[in-house]
Amino acid sequence: MNRVDNITAGMEQVRTLQLVDIPSLEGQVSEEEWKLRIDLAAAYRLVAFYGWDDLIFTHMSVRIPGPEHHFLLNPYNLMFEEVTASSLVKVDTNGNPVDPTPFITNPAGFTIHSAVHMAREDAHAVIHLHTPHGQAVAAHEEGLLPLTQTAMLIRGDLSFHDYEGVATDHEERERIVADLGTKNAMLLRNHGTLTVGSTVGEAFIRMYFLERACEAQIYALSAGDRVNNPPQGTPEVAAQQGAAGLKIAAQLLAWPALLRKAYRLDPSFAS
Repeated sequence: MNRVDNITAGMEQVRTLQLVDIPSLEGQVSEEEWKLRIDLAAAYRLVAFYGWDDLIFTHMSVRIPGPEHHFLLNPYNLMFEEVTASSLVKVDTNGNPVDPTPFITNPAGFTIHSAVHMAREDAHAVIHLHTPHGQAVAAHEEGLLPLTQTAMLIRGDLSFHDYEGVATDHEERERIVADLGTKNAMLLRNHGTLTVGSTVGEAFIRMYFLERACEAQIYALSAGDRVNNPPQGTPEVAAQQGAAGLKIAAQLLAWPALLRKAYRLDPSFAS
């Protein structure tokens, strides 16, 4: 099956959803899996809240602990604001649903996410977005520039992957993994942004910094060419600070606060 055929694979079985009625899986999965479902569903709702979603077309995932390398993806036919803990689809390393589900998953999402999950034991969560600011910087020859503190904190952990078309070719997985290496953030050239983390919260906070840095860069460059560059050596110092600080901020400070925000916005995500 070629890259073009992969895009439409399984689409003939899709039914149009008129009403989304999702039975709760709470108590039917392990406590550990349910907690991961809560975190990932919250991340989907928060991405929608911040305006980072792209209709139904981007994706986030989290690995369920165990030797099977099962992981959770969003239902392809739901808006991010509709995603709940129980609607997330558990798939195996071949992209097949582990449990019965009325939903399908994004084939491009499986290609990108399975690549990272299978190769990086430390990358339990993966987030991939198509925001206008992220795409604009990903299309810029020099990528993310050290123009702001936000950029400098994340830039040392950033890698790049060249565009190959919509990511449905499983052979691309090896190249994604090679380009990511040991980094935790990536600009997918002419495509979008990607971050990984040991938790959903960690991947989300990295994405927050990456997206804010891209947005600030677009604003700065659009204001004219008299951009102030930081003193020599300071981007490297900030990169070291970011490597140490972002993980702690995610685990102890920012992600717990964001979870509280998700519950305030609409607690139905946790159903």
